[in-house]
Amino acid sequence: MKIKANIIKGLGILLLVSASLTSNAQQDPMYTQYMFNTQTINPAYAGTWEALSFMALARQQWVGFDGAPQTYSFSMQAPLKNERVALGLNLISDKVGIEKRFYMFADYSYLVKIKEKTNLRLGLKGGFTTYTNDLNAYQTYDKGLTDPSFQGVINNKFMPNFGVGAFLYNKRYYVGFSIPKIINNKFDNNLDNYSVESEMRHYYLMAGLVFNLGENLKFKPTMLTKATFSSNTGAPVELDLTANFLIKEKLWLGAMYRTGDSFGFIAQWIFDKKLRVGYAFDYTTTNIHNHSNGSHEVMVSYEIRFLKEKIVSPRYF
Repeated sequence: MKIKANIIKGLGILLLVSASLTSNAQQDPMYTQYMFNTQTINPAYAGTWEALSFMALARQQWVGFDGAPQTYSFSMQAPLKNERVALGLNLISDKVGIEKRFYMFADYSYLVKIKEKTNLRLGLKGGFTTYTNDLNAYQTYDKGLTDPSFQGVINNKFMPNFGVGAFLYNKRYYVGFSIPKIINNKFDNNLDNYSVESEMRHYYLMAGLVFNLGENLKFKPTMLTKATFSSNTGAPVELDLTANFLIKEKLWLGAMYRTGDSFGFIAQWIFDKKLRVGYAFDYTTTNIHNHSNGSHEVMVSYEIRFLKEKIVSPRYF
């Protein structure tokens, strides 16, 4: 009964936290394994692994659908001699149809001790986006006429931006908030007759808890809420809810649900607390499901610890 009450309590907390936000649209890449890929959206996450760490992720969304999103990301984080400071790097390639984006951002995080085992990291993110979109390559509805809106090429090679974040955590829970790109950038083509609001300000709220269900079993519910406040679009808030179980500190198994979009499954194997290999599959609940074979996501991470510790604490997020 106590275990059941803890599970219900954990899910209830996450739902209450997420219910307070409203939004209009999302543009940033989405990840099913977001709880292990947090640094791409929150610079304060850098340094939480307490090791030189690398993470690569590949996502093929809506497989079988022509022009479906393809996202590839690489992140690294490194603690400095000053244990309060950590640095990070994020590289992201995102392609949707003919539209292409490439992001390169560096992270800086600073540790503030709250309690003996509870930390708060504050982070800054800075970098740039390159954006290309060949409007001439689109096939318009009426092939006999030339649409002036679809002429020329949008080719912005350097669009700077910056972001902020906060991440409160200990061994058993985390709460984070971030705005990874504060500047709203509009990209125009070289004929000055087409404009796209390519980078809108997104707000991320995340949380997770870990419960002991037995000697070899742990339960971790997590949530991620993505919001943007734009008057140009009217999409609802996007909320990711995930429930994962850790078996014998080696195998993560779980399920996820993304409001108004999809549901899926997650698995991850941990090799000697250093190497992690994860796979996720999600299936869209929108009308696209008639033309798609689902989305696939593969993640690999590795940690290098230079200082030998007597006891290496397991990392749950």
